[in-house]
Amino acid sequence: MSDEVEAAYPSQYETEVLLKDGSRILLRPIKREDTEKWLAFYRRLSQQTLYLRFGRVPKEMGPEDALRFCTVDYNNTFALVAEVQKGEGKEIIAIGRYYRLPNKRAARVAFAIEDAYHGKGIGTRLIEWLANIARDHGITVFEGDVLAENERMMAVLRDYGFHIESELKNGVYHVTVPIARSRRVMKKEEERERLSTLTSIRHILAPRSVAVIGASREPGSIGQLIFQSLLQNGFSGVVYPVNPKAEAIMSVKAYPSILDVPGEVELAIIVVPTQFVAKVADECGRKGVRAIVVISDGFKERGPEGAAREEELRDITLGHGMRLVGPNCMGVINTDPQVRLNASFARVYPPAGNIAFLSQSGAMGVVILEYARDLNTGISSFVSVGNRADISSNDLLQYWEQDPRTKVILLYLESFGNPRKFSRIAKRVSAKKPIVVVKSGTTLVGSRAASSHTGALATPVVVSDALFRQAGIIRVDSIEELFDVATLLSNQPLPQGRRLAIITNGGGPGIIAADASEQRGLILPEFSPQTVAELRAVIKRDIRLNNPLDLTGSVTEEEFKGALRIMAEDGDIDAVLTLFVPAAVVDARTMEDAIRGVLPLFRRRKKPLLACFMGQRGFKAKLGTEGNFVPCYPFPEDAISALAKAVEYRELAKKPRGVIPRIRGIRRLKARRIIEAAMAHREKEPLWLSPAEIAELLGCYGIRFVETMVARTADEAAALAAKIGFPVVVKLNSSTIIHKTDVGGVMLDLRSEDEVISAFNAIRSRLADSGREHEMEGISVQRMVKSEVEVIAGVTQDPTFGPLIMFGLGGVYAELMKDIALRLHPLTEQDAQELISSVKMAKLFEGFRGSPPSDTQALQDLLLRLSAMVEDIPQIAELDFNPVKVMPQGEGYWVVDARISLR
Repeated sequence: MSDEVEAAYPSQYETEVLLKDGSRILLRPIKREDTEKWLAFYRRLSQQTLYLRFGRVPKEMGPEDALRFCTVDYNNTFALVAEVQKGEGKEIIAIGRYYRLPNKRAARVAFAIEDAYHGKGIGTRLIEWLANIARDHGITVFEGDVLAENERMMAVLRDYGFHIESELKNGVYHVTVPIARSRRVMKKEEERERLSTLTSIRHILAPRSVAVIGASREPGSIGQLIFQSLLQNGFSGVVYPVNPKAEAIMSVKAYPSILDVPGEVELAIIVVPTQFVAKVADECGRKGVRAIVVISDGFKERGPEGAAREEELRDITLGHGMRLVGPNCMGVINTDPQVRLNASFARVYPPAGNIAFLSQSGAMGVVILEYARDLNTGISSFVSVGNRADISSNDLLQYWEQDPRTKVILLYLESFGNPRKFSRIAKRVSAKKPIVVVKSGTTLVGSRAASSHTGALATPVVVSDALFRQAGIIRVDSIEELFDVATLLSNQPLPQGRRLAIITNGGGPGIIAADASEQRGLILPEFSPQTVAELRAVIKRDIRLNNPLDLTGSVTEEEFKGALRIMAEDGDIDAVLTLFVPAAVVDARTMEDAIRGVLPLFRRRKKPLLACFMGQRGFKAKLGTEGNFVPCYPFPEDAISALAKAVEYRELAKKPRGVIPRIRGIRRLKARRIIEAAMAHREKEPLWLSPAEIAELLGCYGIRFVETMVARTADEAAALAAKIGFPVVVKLNSSTIIHKTDVGGVMLDLRSEDEVISAFNAIRSRLADSGREHEMEGISVQRMVKSEVEVIAGVTQDPTFGPLIMFGLGGVYAELMKDIALRLHPLTEQDAQELISSVKMAKLFEGFRGSPPSDTQALQDLLLRLSAMVEDIPQIAELDFNPVKVMPQGEGYWVVDARISLR
């Protein structure tokens, strides 16, 4: 490959995709050195496939032809190849390409797929990624000629989701395909991804056969524990031990290599020394294994050398199309009675239940399974993902979304793989099933260097919280709280609101519960006169009938049961918490019987019932049946915290999801040229756009930016001010000084040319006094905009989450007050609305102490346009609009200061 083309090779377009059968495949741009692979691919194509591709059976192709087909400029001509592992090397098995047409906005496309790989969905994936690349290069339409008898290709095009126009002439369809990513296209792509993921995960959690490579006869070894767990827990499929040094493991015939196993193997568990993992994985691929779980450690967690080994492992599994769990994990469990898979080294096989669990940490996974057993909490399936070289929470969320045995999903995460994809999938899944996450690693030692207000305010905890809330996820701070919430959600109906009734036999616990309720936003309503009358009929003693209802230590079983029945029927109550102190006239067993007796009534009324037997934890044996237990907590605060999280989930699940709007009138091509020109003329990073470039860019997106003119001298500044019209503002221009006010670089409400000249000289003098005059690049002159409300809007690129959009209190106190909200890009209309309403200062927008209401509709429009700009210009590293002057309703806003850096 020539230096010119080599430099242009777009490695960012290399991608792994899932096919219909659950296998993985690599798509990558073609290279000039692919000529031999291309020739081999071409010669393997059948006469029929060649005829359908070229409209004739072409002559024999040679090296010069191959070079011509493999040479593209990655802009006007582009080709993607699908590549698989074959023996010691790799083979091309499919190609999709486009050629830009003279009108520049359209391109001709062509596809060829090796016969043996037809029907796997490779053509669909090539269309998807070729369209993504074409859109990046300004192409909006694909065109192509398809022979009428090529029904498979026509079906692929019609089923994709694009609106297709076709004209049949002389046995050839001329097809025109606008490739805009419409909602229909996105829905189709999402559904294909979901179905492919389900198929691939079934190979892991519901295999028909399992091989344990590294199964051992040594007592207590991991290889023996895993094989023993598979046998003892009654796995429904076939198990093959693989060990070159043993004839049998636990009385089961062993095989020296996976290649020697006589039957098909769907899942392989690899427990061998690190240095042999790659060789074993390759043998699994040659055997036709569909997925592997690598228990062995010594990979990315061990530093650069281990990371290289992990990359090699990824390449091997991808080349063979296998899915990979791990490495450095503890295995997988599926308690489905039809499967009974325990392919892990956990000594605990949890009871069957409706809670699915993912743990990124193997050690934590062991602890969690033991904790679940102690709480009598049932698990539907469990996956330890380890280093997440392939399988991650994104895959498993999609599997558990459709799993009828899973009601609640628990995640223990240390980091995210693809946060934008995680957010998209979790948002969809959480609308159907609650997702509860405990996220470790949320603090930073020291402070992150940031060159903007937005970057400084976007701390890890704030960012994680924004992601979880946006995706409808419940976040907790500990494993204990994780199970507190899970036991409630998995066994009780969701509360319809925040109204809680507390019934107790001790005043102290009732007061503690009431205080905790107020702190967590729950409401303890006064009982209605009707409810009080009904309670009086049941409770003959002279006690106060308030909420919390203290029945005192003299409560009888009939009183307790009667009060619970009344609360179950009360339409003004959304949930009931009963607190029991053991030192009482009635023993705990009697209270358990009372709760068991009223549980069907609560179930019919779809009202959650929680219990707190002070100092005791877990499900009491008589407090319900499987899937219908009453969660029992040791202390009132635990129960209240769990209920508050359930209420939070209910509110998030009911919230409209919103859509990403299409904004008309955006001049994307011009904006792209502004960015390209700016980056071409400057080499230093980060690259800060000039005020003139910013004004022009914001104009492309319809963002209202106060007219800004740049002056290099005092006299020039005065002349520009006169042209703009007084009063004006002058501001320091500097790519190195972030906070202009800190150096006296902002002068407001200047009403004459003399005042402008004085302001210019004063700014320069202050910088000279501190030895920073060389950082002054002139000043900006703007029309003075007056407004009582100032906000900040910004963008920062988080290394984990990608682009984040921030909104909050603006002006010079932005970082001091830290009244901000964050959302992941891209924003829906609902996200924009919530950004504005969720800051503490939101009341100001309604009009405060006589000030007029602010134009929040215009602010929503600003945020959506900002999100559109971030989508179109991935080079934006950081951006601040601060301050944004918010005008009265109907008058919009004005961005009066903006900073944009590029990378």
